[in-house]
Amino acid sequence: MDNQQSRENRIIKTSIIGIVANLFLAAFKAAVGIISNSVAILLDAINNLSDVLSSTITIIGTKLASKEPDRKHPLGHGRIEYLSALVIAGIILYAGITALISSIKKIINPETPDYSAAALIIVASAVLVKIFLGRYVGKVGESVKSDSLIASGKDALPDAVLSAATLAAAIFFLITGISVEAYLAALIALFIIKAGYDILRETISEILGERIDAETARSIRQCILESPEVYGVYDLVIHNYGPDTLVGSAHIEIPDTMTADEIDKLLRTITERVYSSYGIAMTGLSIYSMNTKDDEAGRIRQEISKMALAEQYVLQMHGFYLDKRNHTIRFDLVLDFDAPDKRAICNHLRDNISALHPEYDIYVTPDYDIADL
Repeated sequence: MDNQQSRENRIIKTSIIGIVANLFLAAFKAAVGIISNSVAILLDAINNLSDVLSSTITIIGTKLASKEPDRKHPLGHGRIEYLSALVIAGIILYAGITALISSIKKIINPETPDYSAAALIIVASAVLVKIFLGRYVGKVGESVKSDSLIASGKDALPDAVLSAATLAAAIFFLITGISVEAYLAALIALFIIKAGYDILRETISEILGERIDAETARSIRQCILESPEVYGVYDLVIHNYGPDTLVGSAHIEIPDTMTADEIDKLLRTITERVYSSYGIAMTGLSIYSMNTKDDEAGRIRQEISKMALAEQYVLQMHGFYLDKRNHTIRFDLVLDFDAPDKRAICNHLRDNISALHPEYDIYVTPDYDIADL
């Protein structure tokens, strides 16, 4: 069984466990809520039903995402899992908003609950089940990189806390005779809405494309630098087409003495090494040529690098090459996202360099701070 099939089976198995557990919880809580006339417990049951629907969507999304690549989608269908997480977020938000409206109505027209010992035991048991279920689902989600399972796992802990609050409200009523459950139900609804919003925000951020984490970026850089011909790695970009489909690109700096045959062998070696280590297909490895035959070029590079890094908002200079034959100097500037006018910074630096080296045409390319390298 390959890794993709194994991952799919684990997600589906975990989702089925979640469905069965939440169905039992919903059934018991609904019965308790109706018998005890408790709107808070009824809303808790509805929340469990929304979890059932979320797990069902996770299964459907996982099956669709595992479809083989086709002509229209050559990189597969993995991003469907992110769409599944969006749907789950929408369900949670809908459940929360509906619950909030119902709670406000109960605050305006309160009803007295009638708790029994059995009801309290069931609610207490539900708290323990939710804590265990949430931890289990979340851990599996992290191990298989499933946003939908991670979202379900995160949603379980607030559910457990809110069930515990419902239990506390019931005990408080039995002791004091004061019912606060309508207000508690409103609080539960707000927590549900927040959970849905957080999942929605995080999933949209992933779909838009997030910055690769610094540790991974530096690790990939070191992997590429294992080739002695590579002097620098820049502009690393990782595109996510699903948890198991990562496509990357980068610029590498190599000596200007290498032949096309040597470069071809180098690029193939790097591509194979990165894929075997990280599962990332490096579909784009562009090269910067590095001056190795001219000491003066090295001196001028250091001089211009010092000038560049003295400029506000400049984070790095790379891709430097001095071409004496065509009288050109070219390089890239990595600029902070807070820079108010990137082109103005480049022009200012170019003018300063031209004043020192009027014999060269200066080409400065503004670059984005894509990864922490």
